[in-house]
Amino acid sequence: MGTDEAGTLAELKQIRFELIDGKIADHQGRIVKLTGDGMLAEFPSVVSAVACAVEIQRQIRQRFVSVPDDKRIVFRMGVNLGDVIVDGDDIYGDASTVAARLQSIAKPGGIAISHSVRESGRQTSRFPVCRSGRTAAEEH
Repeated sequence: MGTDEAGTLAELKQIRFELIDGKIADHQGRIVKLTGDGMLAEFPSVVSAVACAVEIQRQIRQRFVSVPDDKRIVFRMGVNLGDVIVDGDDIYGDASTVAARLQSIAKPGGIAISHSVRESGRQTSRFPVCRSGRTAAEEH
């Protein structure tokens, strides 16, 4: 962003238009709010949220594979499971606060998940599992 604000913003808008909005819709999610270069999305299930995050991260990685490191756009994502308070089109509560904190500690290009997300995935066995035995979200 520091070297080309206008170009970075245009690329972010293009990524959102071409990829992110569609993936969120494909997983029955909705964008709750935009926060400059970030967003908060809500999903009907934790499985949908994790699957969406994994697909977006994979496709972003593929999109920038031939782009020099200093020109790549990478996202950090956080996924949490919990109750929220719905107020109009917005949501509030600890669950969304924890998701935002998880995003802030995720590795660039990665997905940080809460303990409740991890346990939910273990119980349902519906998260994609990688060769390491970790969920796909934990690998990212």
